[in-house]
Amino acid sequence: MSSGKILVAQGGGPTAVINQSLVGVALEARRFGQIGHIYGALHGVRGIINEDFVDLTQETSHNLEQVANTPSSALGSTRDKPDAAYCHEIFKVLQAHKIGHFFYIGGNDSSDTVRIVSEEAQAANYPLRSIHIPKTIDNDLVGNDHTPGFPSAARFVAQAFAGANLDNAALPGVYVCVVMGRHAGFLTAASALGKKFPADGPHLIYMPERVFVIEKFLADVKAVYERYGRCVIAVSEGIHDAAGAPITALLAKEMEHDAHGNVQLSGTGALADLLCEEIKSKLNIKRVRGDTLGYMQRAFIGCVSDVDQREAREVGEKAVQFAMWGDKDGSVAIKRTGFYSVDYELLPVSAVAGKTRTMEDEFITDCGTDVTDAFRMYLRPLLGSGMPDAFRLRHNPVAKVLNK
Repeated sequence: MSSGKILVAQGGGPTAVINQSLVGVALEARRFGQIGHIYGALHGVRGIINEDFVDLTQETSHNLEQVANTPSSALGSTRDKPDAAYCHEIFKVLQAHKIGHFFYIGGNDSSDTVRIVSEEAQAANYPLRSIHIPKTIDNDLVGNDHTPGFPSAARFVAQAFAGANLDNAALPGVYVCVVMGRHAGFLTAASALGKKFPADGPHLIYMPERVFVIEKFLADVKAVYERYGRCVIAVSEGIHDAAGAPITALLAKEMEHDAHGNVQLSGTGALADLLCEEIKSKLNIKRVRGDTLGYMQRAFIGCVSDVDQREAREVGEKAVQFAMWGDKDGSVAIKRTGFYSVDYELLPVSAVAGKTRTMEDEFITDCGTDVTDAFRMYLRPLLGSGMPDAFRLRHNPVAKVLNK
């Protein structure tokens, strides 16, 4: 079937471990004698359309390993969301270059691209094997226990909130931090893994799986602040009201939109600022600060889960094995086995494409502002080894002399 040429590309937001998957494809492909050339497309599907290819066959194994341990997308990425016409152009390029195997590393949109390209090849009776390799920090691909990129981003979020909690404890006030996640709250929920003691923050966690009511939010903050004299809050960028309208759009006078026409939820700092203003004006709390983690959580160098690295490499390797030894296209999926180990399956692309996983109810407490122990047990093994820890003084009081 194969022409001896394979093409690999990366799409969507970069992660700390997406290059592990790229290198997994490149090095595993070298084990198969029938593979003569391994091409990489620069900037995802846009690079395919423009025929901007690089020959990864000429890369040394050492340099590939160095790239594997480097965050972000080594080939570059794109936010293009191909429709049928776009995918037809992709297929024409693959056909012209006699590509026999197509690997696309990415999230929901990338899986849908693989599905359409696969259908194009089948309709044209062209021998193309198309495999989707999972990647997204949002952890929202269906059929997967978790998705490469999420554990490292979750590790960063947990550590960021552990640090923010220490800061807030030293200089008490209200701290609001917005985390990525338009429809799924997994990454925001990861903030809970930064807690060590019961009074530690985040004290409140708001995820898009639950309706956000501004009046209840203010009541929650007031109750926590009165109890602890401070409050640390984790908020998903995707929080919305009962009608599904983003809270950012409800509070802001003017809103930016992204390339797909969606309300710009992250990267502007608007939501954190708007919520802080509500707290200041409605609760009369003076020390209120807001942050937005933004792009930092996606590919922060030096904050990478070793479990995530290993699994990101393996999904790339398994994609090549499924392509070379199997007779069907598909999407590689991670399945958890035992207390913590994983296996890999090839799912039909149609089972993943165009679908979004959200946090299961068992992971969210009844009050909707915290996570359950089930979520902590789910996430903790993914964060990897060497998670930093924070300690505190025991505060043994000395008797007052002048102010008895």
